[in-house]
This record gives sequence, C-alpha cells and structure tokens, in this order.
Amino acid sequence: MRREAQERVAELRRLIDYHNYRYYVLDNPEIPDAEYDRLMRELQQLEAAHPELAMSDSPTQRVGATPLKVFAEVAHSVPMLSLNNAFSEEDVVAFDRRAHEGLGHDGELEYAVEPKFDGLAITLHYQNGHFVQGATRGDGYTGEDVSANLRTIHAIPLKLPEGAPPWLEVRGEVLMLKRDFDRLNAEARSRGDKEFANPRNAAAGSLRQLDSRVTAKRRLTFFAYGIGRVEGATLPPSHGEVMDWLGRLRFPVCQERRLVRGVQGLLHYFAELGAKREQLPYEIDGAVYKLNRLAEQEALGFVARAPRFAIAHKYPAQEELTVVEAIDVQVGRTGALTPVARLKPVFVGGVTVTNATLHNEDEVRRKDVRVGDTVIVRRAGDVIPEVVAILPERRPMRDLVTPLHEAFAMPTHCPECAAPVVKLEGEAAARCTNGLSCPAQRKQAIIHFASRRAMDIEGLGDKLVEQLVDKGLIQTPADLYALTVAQVADLERMAEKSASNLIAAIAGSRHKDLARFIFAMGIRNVGEQTAKDLARHFGQLDALMQADEAALMQVPDVGPVVAESILAFFAEPHNRAVIERLRAAEAWQDGEAQPITAGHLAGKTFVLTGTLPTLAREAAKARIEAAGGKVAGSVSKKTDYVVAGAEPGSKYTKAQELGVTILDEAQLLELIGEK
Repeated sequence: MRREAQERVAELRRLIDYHNYRYYVLDNPEIPDAEYDRLMRELQQLEAAHPELAMSDSPTQRVGATPLKVFAEVAHSVPMLSLNNAFSEEDVVAFDRRAHEGLGHDGELEYAVEPKFDGLAITLHYQNGHFVQGATRGDGYTGEDVSANLRTIHAIPLKLPEGAPPWLEVRGEVLMLKRDFDRLNAEARSRGDKEFANPRNAAAGSLRQLDSRVTAKRRLTFFAYGIGRVEGATLPPSHGEVMDWLGRLRFPVCQERRLVRGVQGLLHYFAELGAKREQLPYEIDGAVYKLNRLAEQEALGFVARAPRFAIAHKYPAQEELTVVEAIDVQVGRTGALTPVARLKPVFVGGVTVTNATLHNEDEVRRKDVRVGDTVIVRRAGDVIPEVVAILPERRPMRDLVTPLHEAFAMPTHCPECAAPVVKLEGEAAARCTNGLSCPAQRKQAIIHFASRRAMDIEGLGDKLVEQLVDKGLIQTPADLYALTVAQVADLERMAEKSASNLIAAIAGSRHKDLARFIFAMGIRNVGEQTAKDLARHFGQLDALMQADEAALMQVPDVGPVVAESILAFFAEPHNRAVIERLRAAEAWQDGEAQPITAGHLAGKTFVLTGTLPTLAREAAKARIEAAGGKVAGSVSKKTDYVVAGAEPGSKYTKAQELGVTILDEAQLLELIGEK
C-alpha cells in the first residue's frame, strides 16, 4: 500500500509540476482549473495520510508556511550588481563606443536585448535540481532570505528536469502582472483598505511579507534574465544561448528578448519595445542591453558597482513627484462633477503634466489629497494623468497635528451655473441638476452632437463651440441649423470661406439615420451600440419616446439603469422641445423596426483590433451588424470573438488571457457567410 502511495505521489507531483509549467510559464494550459484542483487535493490527501512522503519541493508546499519573525541575511557568492542607466541616444552611442574601445573591436558588436522589468530582483539557488534558497538583491552583496515566499510563486520551479547542474544560481525578477495588480487593488477597494500605488510596490510588498500565506494570495510571477554561480556544467558561449538553456530547464524567460547588432539595432529595439509597452502584460521602465558573447562580457568586466558590458536604457518616467497647487471641479457633458488637481508642472511619461484627474469625491477622500500635498502622478501612454497617492510625510502642517489645508469637499452647487448638486445612491459621481441649461453641459452636449460618430459635422471643434455658446449664438444643438455664414464669419479665426464651409457641413449633417441621432442626443448610459439597438428595435423616434420601461427592457443589453436614463431624458420638457426643433430641421430620418434577433450572428459579441487586410474597420463592423452581431469596444468575458489584423493592440492580449476565440479576416467572412 505504501509503495502504491509513493508511486502515486510521484506521479501527481510530476503532473502538477508539468501543468504549473504550462499555465504559469507557457501561458498555455492543457487542463481546466477544476481538474488541476482535483490533482492537488489528491496529493494533499496522500501526503496527509503518509507524512513520511512529504518533501520540501512538493507543489503542496507553495501555499505558505508559519510566519517568520525576521528575514535571515544571505551573502551573495556572486554580487548582484545594478546597471548604469542611459537616458538618451547619445548615452547609448557612448556605451557602444566604450565597448568597442575596451575590446579593440572594429565592426558592429552583437547585443542581447530584453525589457527592463519593473519589479524586484531576486536570486534562486538549486542544489541537485531542487530549490533550496532564494534571496533579494539587497545591497548587491547581502540580501534577505525570502525562500518561503518564493515557494508560493508558481512560475518558479521547485524541481528542475534531468540534466540540471549540481549547483545552479538563477537571477531574475519577481513582478506582478497588470491584470493581477488591478485585481489586488479592486479587492482592497472593496474592503476599504489602502491600495498599492503601482505593480512594483505591490510585488515588493508581497515578497517581503513575513507571513508567506499572504504572499501566496498575491499572484506574483517571475522571469529569469541571467545566472550567478554554476557548478558542474559548461555554459553556452552567449547570453542568448544561456537564456534558451534556462528556458529548457523550465524557467520562464521573456519572449520579447532579441539579438541585435550595433547602435542602430539597439535604438530600433528600444523604439519597437516602447511602441508596444502599454500592451505588454507587465510593467517595464526601459530596455537592457548586454554584449551577447560571454567572453566579451568577461573581457570588459566591471566598474565600481556596475558591469561595463551592460546598460539599462530608460524610458521617460511614468510616475513622478509634484505638488498639488489647487483642486478645481470640472463639469462634464452628463453633469458629472470631476475634481481635478492643478499641479506644479512636472515632466512625466514624455510630456509636461499640469493637471491630473482625482476621479470623484470618494477617491479624493480615500487618498486624502489636499492642496499643498506632494503626490505621485502617473501617466501611461494616452491615459489621462492621475494622482496615485500622497506622501504624508511631506504634507505642510500648521503644527504637529493639524494639516495646513482642509480636506476636500465637493461643492453643493454647480461651479458653472450654481444649480444644486446631487449624488444619487449607488453612484460615485455627484451631478449638476441643471441639464442643458448649465453652460458646461451645454457646450459638451453640442460638441458630442457634432462628433464624428454622431452627426459628424466637420469643422465644428471644441474651440468654435465655446465661442458660439459664449457669444449667445447657440444654446442647444438645434440652434446649429439656424446659424448663418455672417454670424460664423464674425468669430475669432474664422472668415467667409471657413464660415461657408461650416454652414455647409451643418446642412450636410441633416437626414442622419436614427441610430446616429439617438447617440448624438447624449442620453446618459446610451452608447453607440445601444443607440443602434434602440433604432433597430423601435424604428422611429416617436416610438422610442413613448416606450415605457417594459418596452425598453425588451432591447438587448438595456437593463433598469439604461431604461431609467432613457425615460428621464425624454421626460424632460426642455429635451422634448429641442427634439421638436431638430425634427423641423430634418436632422434625422426614421426607419423601420427590425427584430434584434435577425441574423445568424444574433447574440454574438465581436471586438475588432489591428488593421485587416482588405476591410476597413467600419466595413467589418457593418458586415457583423448586418448578420445580427454586435461590435463592442473592449474585450470581456462576454466577448465571443476578437477579429485581429496586423499590429493588434491590448485587446488581442486580453483575448488570449480570457481564452476568447480569435479570428482573422478570412475566418470572419467565413463566419458571416461571405467568401
């Protein structure tokens, strides 16, 4: 009986290690979670029944152990030195020149290039293929023993396959994927706990928990990027081959690594990596360049605390410190009041930032942002800059206990029109109650009405709308159709010809289909797709205006919240008056009601990403909708298909993560029924 248990335990460990490798390293699982859980439970039961079979490298030992009182120190047999930084092309050119001079080399040098992970450097020790210890970088010479916490990270192998050397020290980065960081903060918000500022802080804080059971819940991952001490094995002659070797030993290695030649190869990789930085599943803050040949690395050696053969080329910081000089409140198109931090100018994410969103009153209070505070500001890609957190120790104080500035409070009256502000139950945003009579909402409503996906009035931009409203020429979208060339030509930066073009564009926007018009009205919670569904279901605007909640709820994806927004919009006499004037201006044309379920793709949701070979995105969208499908703007668990073309973005990555079916153009047309 014991022999059978021993054989089954060995088989279960092999299976679980294999499936951990498929899931956490290759991101390509072969079995469902339920089957994996069944294998793990069986192993736990067998080890409990036969304690003598329990081993330190068993998959069951990843769940966490008794909390430590303090981390022990670990002396690194090979120092874990940091890299010097390059911040410009000139710095990279100088690095390459120094390498040439140090090696006496004339031609282009070969470099191994890879992302610079924004995580925590660690080292892993393996003896006879078994994980025995892991430590942080520390000061480069002495780190902290975090072995118990590292055991909880499924991407780190506890046992290496046959062929591993008697002693192997692997260097790499512990980090938290963006999706897991978002999940961690969402859970913290739901409990009312403090959120982490960024994935790096979350990873570092998780790895340095004295209670490894906490670490086990944090979903950390790991990428190997080098080696330290090795005994009993001859290393391949290049860094690139070393990384391939580590991959064969089942260590996760980054797929974004490359081999390039010369300065132009380095700079091209830097630009290429930067272009897809936002789509990567993890945070990076630059690229790492290393001479590929290990003999050349050894020949160049080290200077002070950094190698001569490698350098980190950093991207402009996505987070910086600055000071909040004021907190203003902006009013949006739907009346939502958004607090905005006015900042001391700071260069972050490649641009100078002077404003950052604070989202809503609850967020301001949770982060306790006040005028005068030193704050962390984050900007990633085209995302609106936001205040991530404050530095309490830098807060200006009247005395030892009293802050210099009072806590933020949302105004009780709209800063644009002085109308009362209300905050409905279940909503985060406070709103102005004055509707289109509020100047801020009026301008934003007209801008939305004229936008490309709504009435598509070319030339009617934000600045021009502001002038028209400020001068009293228009108050509602209906007033646009009464404008004259003379009125527009008299505005700043306008002339006879540009005014004529604008009036022609306004006239050309008449007779839009009902779906566009519904979207253009700016009904709260009614996006472009919902507007199309409403237009197809009701056919005529009057039928939509007369619909009750029960009738509205028959439209796909229209629930109580959307239905309430539609009913409230059409119940407002001012809105009905504007619609009647737009009817007189022939702004839209009604159609015929169509059953939403028509078409063999009814109920299927698609998302488009990348550039398709022959179809423009709007053409692909039209074909899908004609077949009864729905095209959404983002990928979720409810997405049925993602249609991907050349250079797909983060939607492609999200689809892979969620296991959503991915189609190319030919497969889409086949699904629709076209050749």
